[in-house]
Amino acid sequence: MKEHKLCSLLFETTPNYNDNLQTLLTLIDETSENSLIVAPEVCLTAYDYDNFEAVLDFAEIANEAIKKASHNKIIILTIIERRDGKIFNFAKIFHNGAVVYERAKARLFRFGDEHKYMSEGSDEDIKIVEVDGIKIAIFICFELRFKELWQKSEGADVIAVPSYWGVLRTEHFKAITQTLAIINQCFVVASDSKDAECTKMSGIINPQGEVIRNGNRSCLEASYDKKQIAMMRKYMDVGIG
Repeated sequence: MKEHKLCSLLFETTPNYNDNLQTLLTLIDETSENSLIVAPEVCLTAYDYDNFEAVLDFAEIANEAIKKASHNKIIILTIIERRDGKIFNFAKIFHNGAVVYERAKARLFRFGDEHKYMSEGSDEDIKIVEVDGIKIAIFICFELRFKELWQKSEGADVIAVPSYWGVLRTEHFKAITQTLAIINQCFVVASDSKDAECTKMSGIINPQGEVIRNGNRSCLEASYDKKQIAMMRKYMDVGIG
C-alpha cells in the first residue's frame, strides 16, 4: 500500500508570474513521492485585475508546467481561466501528468469585487472525487462560510482548502478549518497566501481536530493515515460512512 504525505504550502505571490510558478515547482519538487499538495488560491497571479489579460494568458503556461510536475503526486490549487467567453477561478487537481478534476469557484467574494471580473460556478459541481485511492473534496476560500455546502464534503478523506483569506478575519479561518475536520472526521489541508493582506495560516488538521500550522515553513508535511479517519468515525459514530 502506498504511503501518502499531506503537504500544505505557504508562500508569497509576487507581481512576476514566472517567479511564482518557479517557487511552486520548487516546493513541489521538494515534497515526497505520493504527496497530496495544496497551494494557496490564485498563488501564481493573485487577483491582478489591472493585468487581467496577462493573468488569463498565463493559465496555459501554468497548466502545462504543473502537469509535468504532478507525476506520482496530487497537486491542488486554483487558476483563473477563460472558458466560452466567461472567466472563472478553477480549482484543479493535477495527477500523473493530467488535470483529473476541475470546477469553478461557486461562491465569489463580493466584498473583494470578484463578481465584477469573474463568473460563478455551480454548487452542483462541488463533490467528492477519488484520486489515487484518496477521497478528496475542495472548498475554495469564501466557500467555507456556507454551511449548506459542508454536507457535500461528508465522507471525504481529505478536504483541501486553497485560500486567499483576509488577515482581519484570521480567527475565522483558523476556527472554520479546524471545525471542518472535526465535523467531517477527516483531514483538512488548508493553504493560505503569505501575502501581507492574508492570514498566513496554512496548516493541516487531523480527524481528531488536532492542528499544526506552517508557521515560517513554506511546506508543512504530515503523514496521511487513513486508519485515523476510520478510528474516529467508529469512536464517535455520527453516521459518516
